[in-house]
Amino acid sequence: MGAATAWPGLVAVILAGGGGTRLGGQDKPMLPVAGVPMLDRVLAAVEGAALRIVVGPPREGLPTGVRTVREEPPGAGPAAATAAALGLVPRAASEDQAEAEEGPALVGLFAADLPYLTTEGVEILLAAVESHADGAVFVDGRGKRQLLCGVWRAGALRDAVERLGAPEGRSMRAVLDGLDVVEVEWTGSGPAPYFDCDTEEDLRRADGGGDR
Repeated sequence: MGAATAWPGLVAVILAGGGGTRLGGQDKPMLPVAGVPMLDRVLAAVEGAALRIVVGPPREGLPTGVRTVREEPPGAGPAAATAAALGLVPRAASEDQAEAEEGPALVGLFAADLPYLTTEGVEILLAAVESHADGAVFVDGRGKRQLLCGVWRAGALRDAVERLGAPEGRSMRAVLDGLDVVEVEWTGSGPAPYFDCDTEEDLRRADGGGDR
């Protein structure tokens, strides 16, 4: 049996539809870091969510209860993937509450290639959203927002996607532009939760502990 739900107000969306072009077209989320596929690592980090959704091509062996959906058309990018996932997110009676009675009020957006996302990292983002902002994201050492490592109020995220119109080919920056965002710096002792793997060099660094 899995762990008891720790975050009943959270739906975790994992964006796993990228083509892995800089990795020779491999199924990047399924590439291992320290012997464990990156997608499995991200799913474990968000095990406490009320619902976990993986956006991308069909994959075997996902944990029981994980929902899957595909962006339309396939490969249309993260904005289209976010729109597809929101179709599976229950609408809460009051989406401005941290935990609504009739559905989760928060949506976590996480890339599938974050081998060092942890429960601690998710907890930090959830605490930051309690400031009543629209969302919270980690920022790297240069102050760049890591838009695929954040937590958002479901209502604000839905509104942002609807304002965008057709999401195909649009960036996450376009989706989230104008929202009230809390920027969170990682101060933990371990590798940053937003450490992502786009290249073979990134994978080697991740296997070495994520030191950048």
